[in-house]
Amino acid sequence: MPETNLTGGTYIPYEQRCGNESIVYFTRDLSPEGLKKAFEKVSANLGGKIAVKLHTGEPNGPNIVPSSWVKELLSSEEKLNDAVIVETNTYYEGGRYTTEQHRETLKVNGWDFCPVDIMDEEGTVTLPIKGGKWMKEMSHGSHMTNYDSLFALTHFKGHAMGGFGGANKNIGIGCADGRIGKGWIHTTSGSDNVWSIAMEELMERISESTKATIDFFGKNVSYVNVMRNMSVSCDCEGVAAAPVTTPNVGILASLDILAIDQACVDIVYAMDKKDNRDLVERIESRHGLRQLSYMKELGMGNDRYVLIDLDNGETRITAKDAVKHVVPFPQVARPGKK
Repeated sequence: MPETNLTGGTYIPYEQRCGNESIVYFTRDLSPEGLKKAFEKVSANLGGKIAVKLHTGEPNGPNIVPSSWVKELLSSEEKLNDAVIVETNTYYEGGRYTTEQHRETLKVNGWDFCPVDIMDEEGTVTLPIKGGKWMKEMSHGSHMTNYDSLFALTHFKGHAMGGFGGANKNIGIGCADGRIGKGWIHTTSGSDNVWSIAMEELMERISESTKATIDFFGKNVSYVNVMRNMSVSCDCEGVAAAPVTTPNVGILASLDILAIDQACVDIVYAMDKKDNRDLVERIESRHGLRQLSYMKELGMGNDRYVLIDLDNGETRITAKDAVKHVVPFPQVARPGKK
């Protein structure tokens, strides 16, 4: 079995990175209008039958991207008028474990305004992972190959196992089918513990799964990350999610999956420690930063980027500039601390 280099707990400052730069767009406008503004910057390569991959959440989850925002985006952008929201069933038992449960949850969370394709409803399809060290192929929902383009609309937040959930997690876990693919990512063959794969290896398996998807779509992929209601918990925890203590920031867009996730992480690290403490602890304690370094090793994008401020004449800014005017959430007392 391949060895894993334990580097995912260490943050690498921007000035210590090397390689090319990609473009990442940024707006502070957390609204349907801001979402449209971001999407329009990365929509050129989308065409044909477009899949919109987002996390629709467990029942009544408080932190998901508002369905009303997505409804307005899909109805106002001509390119997305016939787009389809896509999801897969979960590996854990909950409100989205079976297709029937999943469809009920979609109604509860307001996703019944357009078609939603649960891609593994009718089986699976395997796609190759080029250069993977843990897996050579990934099992996806069989409907995924029905689409020509992929628009990954991601709620950026923490994650109980992945440290953070960005575009990489949204695609890597979210496009893998609920029984086979997610099992390959999370479970050691023959283990009684379905969550037996963790830390660095889990980050690498998530990234390898993502690579299978984005290699399939090629240049016909775009990414938008929404930095709002960033609990340390994923939307898969629903109403049990930890309280939000990290300030809302804005919306980012890019054609580079590594650059957009890296920019979101950089923005979190650029915050005052009192504002980013909980999310940084979650990222580092789970070795979530390994998602970024392994995506770079797999050739999935650049960890250097030009951050373009859409609110101020498309000027170049830094991650620190992006958080200058954020409004902190009330700090939640930790157990045993005043």
